[in-house]
Amino acid sequence: VQLQASGGGLVQPGGSLRLSCAAAGFRFNNYNMGWFRQAPGKDREFVAVSRSSGGTSYDGSVKGRCTISRSNAENMVYLQMASLKPEDTAVYYCAAAPPGTILSSLWTQNSYTYWGQGTLVTVSS
Repeated sequence: VQLQASGGGLVQPGGSLRLSCAAAGFRFNNYNMGWFRQAPGKDREFVAVSRSSGGTSYDGSVKGRCTISRSNAENMVYLQMASLKPEDTAVYYCAAAPPGTILSSLWTQNSYTYWGQGTLVTVSS
């Protein structure tokens, strides 16, 4: 199993960035795919999830600024981020929660079986 996140970098406040995550080794289309982030000195937190059955959910801190999407044909999940703020600075991780995961638990990292290595996003002028 492999989850490879990419697309991080340095961006100015107000800018945009698109993160990508390539998945391999499991039935991608059956899994709920999430993005989490961990800022320096803070716990890892939920950002967004794309449910295997369709539909998406976002943390309130990014809702309206981020869009999660997936391509089941390509085993990819994306996080398009806009209007970035310095407080969005963090290492961003993609993760996969298996079929049957209770939907209301998809905001908790313990629900996720597989994790990528993370990609650093720095929002600074």
